[in-house]
Amino acid sequence: MSDANTAFILSLIAQNATEVAAIASAKLRGFGRKNDADQAAVDAMRRSFMTAPFSGKVVIGEGEIDEAPMLYIGEELGAGGVKADIAVDPLEGTKLCANDAPNAMTVVALAKAGGLLHAPDMYMDKLAIGPGYPAGLIDLDLSPTENVQRLAKAKGVPISEIRACLLDRDRHKDIIEELRKVGAGIRLIPDGDVAGVFWTTEAARSGVDIYFGSGGAPEGVLAAAAIRCAGGQMQARLKPENDQEAERARAMGRDVHAKLTLDDMVPGDVVFAASGVTHGSMFDGVHFENGEAHVDTLVWDSFSKRKSRIRSIYPQI
Repeated sequence: MSDANTAFILSLIAQNATEVAAIASAKLRGFGRKNDADQAAVDAMRRSFMTAPFSGKVVIGEGEIDEAPMLYIGEELGAGGVKADIAVDPLEGTKLCANDAPNAMTVVALAKAGGLLHAPDMYMDKLAIGPGYPAGLIDLDLSPTENVQRLAKAKGVPISEIRACLLDRDRHKDIIEELRKVGAGIRLIPDGDVAGVFWTTEAARSGVDIYFGSGGAPEGVLAAAAIRCAGGQMQARLKPENDQEAERARAMGRDVHAKLTLDDMVPGDVVFAASGVTHGSMFDGVHFENGEAHVDTLVWDSFSKRKSRIRSIYPQI
């Protein structure tokens, strides 16, 4: 099958999966039931994958087989066809959805088999910017100050016009203090670091220029897929919290000290799709009206460099 046909098929599969998951979880916005909303998204996404024309294998999912009843790592899905790796976050921002707070979304990345890093479930340090900058502009081994200084110079603006995004966590206190001292703006988010990295790909729309900090490694691979499609830059490093996590990473063939590049995390072409669940910086949330569900979706593929913004209307399901 040609790359064009592969991209077309994977794009349709990814779009449908994120949209039905967004609709399912949106029905539970604001009820404080984050686990129920997540499960609704998982169930809808899984049903979508089961009938899709591909042979998919989950490499980034809801956990290992003994920990997650649906979309577990290693699960095989699809009705047959092109062999593909699946990375999913069926509901990015479960607390956001439960509180009907901004920026909850559903996320999928699909690549040919072997095209996505199988990341262990642990923390990962991440650094990302969007497209349009010289290669190698940012570096995880540099300080936050040096990275924002480089970015400001490349963008042709004072540091005060650079806005960094970080998860609002105690572990990021030193980075936050350093960035504020040097004069950069900061957007702190309560959850959803896939979204945080994703925002850098459309800085003019989102207001976020650079992403710093640690979050889940699986989410890092999903974010890397978006950066790959957008033409941005990202580096990461696994951050095990104990000897058991370090040993698990080594057993998977991962060097916990290695600086990971986009080529490590997403070595081949990839399709990235995301749909809004609640209203936010990049998406409208699902809107229910007259027996219909309106969904705002973005589908990117690095095969063809195509970026699609789609407004879909479903009969309520």
